[in-house]
Amino acid sequence: MKLFYSPRLAVLLVLIFAAGAARAVEYVSVSESSAILYDAPSTMAKKLFVVNRYMPFEPVVTLESWVKVRDRSGGLYWVEKRALSNKRYVFALLPLVDVRAAPDFASPRLFQVRQQVALEFIESTGTGWIRVRHQDGNIGYVRRAEVWGG
Repeated sequence: MKLFYSPRLAVLLVLIFAAGAARAVEYVSVSESSAILYDAPSTMAKKLFVVNRYMPFEPVVTLESWVKVRDRSGGLYWVEKRALSNKRYVFALLPLVDVRAAPDFASPRLFQVRQQVALEFIESTGTGWIRVRHQDGNIGYVRRAEVWGG
């Protein structure tokens, strides 16, 4: 079988891989003790919810002082940019989430966290697991599918 090189094919492959990398989801978290979610980018808009510190969101649109964010249920809201941080946190989605010593089901469970408990995102393993830190300092791994914000 003879292989051939095509500049067009090479460019196409680069664009496909770049598009995939650009689709990586970014997250922000509430950095203040609480933040108000609005239905429009103005403090005069309707106040919808108040959320606690560390709540993760996916930013959708960023304006000068406002960010339109998506929550885990897909809801869209506006929040003041000053209330957010790029420091990432994840929230447990299940009633109990196991935090393991290594990114593997066979690895010993270090501890468990209850639903809606915030864990600091440290890094992704690229294997469906993420490394996290509990507020008490313990570090371990959780499955990405069991948390929101990772």
